[in-house]
Amino acid sequence: MGVRLMVVDDHRLLAEALASALKLRGHRVLAAAAPAAGAADLVIARAPEVCLLGTATPAEPGVFDPVVRIKRERPQVAVLVLGPVPSPRGIAAAFAAGASGYVRHDERIEGVERAIMKARAGEAAVAPQLLQGAFGELLHPAAQPDDEGQRLLEMLTPREVEVLVRVADGEDTRLIAAGMGIAPSTARTHVQRVLMKLGVGSRLEAAALAARTGLLDRAGPVHHIVPREGGPR
Repeated sequence: MGVRLMVVDDHRLLAEALASALKLRGHRVLAAAAPAAGAADLVIARAPEVCLLGTATPAEPGVFDPVVRIKRERPQVAVLVLGPVPSPRGIAAAFAAGASGYVRHDERIEGVERAIMKARAGEAAVAPQLLQGAFGELLHPAAQPDDEGQRLLEMLTPREVEVLVRVADGEDTRLIAAGMGIAPSTARTHVQRVLMKLGVGSRLEAAALAARTGLLDRAGPVHHIVPREGGPR
């Protein structure tokens, strides 16, 4: 018997593709939407049996606020999170918000469907080892507030760390290039890689994230170079 579903994802095309695949397997998809403001309102209004909620940043503070609201106003709706390769902290945050399960974004449609059926039946739709890690994080949360900054720092190369520090100092592409002795196009590429690795969409967001997590303190000082006349070669 098909399940009444809603699919909400950061990327509308992915939401629509998953919705189409589930329709072909006999499920009734009430809507496919991006998680803009109002997505939780839509889920609450339509009251599906299961809501698939996709996110690229499961460990980001506040990302599961819609789940909290959905479960508060429609407790009968099972919310199944679709996310990247999970960390215990991300899964713990999902379950703490009231989610019924966590499925990797790259899971085959058969796996997603099995998780949907488990969630509708009131079961935990997550691999046992991931569930164990999530409960461990809930019972013993990390005490150090700068752990997230260390994790982010380890994702970046030394050159990308320098770029991030310069971005946080308010340097534009020209100044970054001049200070590091590289071409503006290379500086621009480094900035884009930093934004991608941090999972943010702008330099301002990158600077705010770095400051909030203590990443800048861990990065240490950057020795700024006075650009030569004529700019970098």
